[in-house]
Amino acid sequence: MHILFALPLLVLAAPSVAAPQQGRESIQIPPELTSPETAEKLGNMAGVLSKALMDLKVGEIEAIASGREPTAADKQRTVRDMAVKGDPNFERDVERQVANAGPIIQQSMKRVTAMLPALMSAMEGISDDLDRATANLPDPTYPKR
Repeated sequence: MHILFALPLLVLAAPSVAAPQQGRESIQIPPELTSPETAEKLGNMAGVLSKALMDLKVGEIEAIASGREPTAADKQRTVRDMAVKGDPNFERDVERQVANAGPIIQQSMKRVTAMLPALMSAMEGISDDLDRATANLPDPTYPKR
C-alpha cells in the first residue's frame, strides 16, 4: 500500500524534474510537495482507493490459478472477502490505517522534498558519465570499410 502513496508524490515532482535545466540552475521544488493540503488530499484519495480495491472481484482469478473452473461464488469473491478471514476488526483496522495516512504522507513528502536536490545532482552526474562513455562509440550509420 506504500507504493500508492509514493506514486502521487512522483507525479507532483514530475514538473520540476522535467523542466529543462539551462546552465545547471538550482532545482525549484513545487510547493505542492510540502503542502499539508496535498497530504490531506492524498490521504483522502487513499481512503477511496482502498475501498475500491477491497471491492475488487478476484475469486475467479483465484479459481483459475488453482486449476479449476470458477463457480458462481468464486465470481463474486472480493479482496475484502479474502482479506477478512474471520477478523472482526479488519474493516476498522483498515479505516484506522487509512485515517492515519495523512501525517505519514506529509512526512514522506518532506523526506522526498529534502532528497530531491541530491537525487537530481546524482542524475546530472549520471548523465555526464553516460555522455562521456558514449562519446567514442562508433556511429552505426558510418560506412563500413
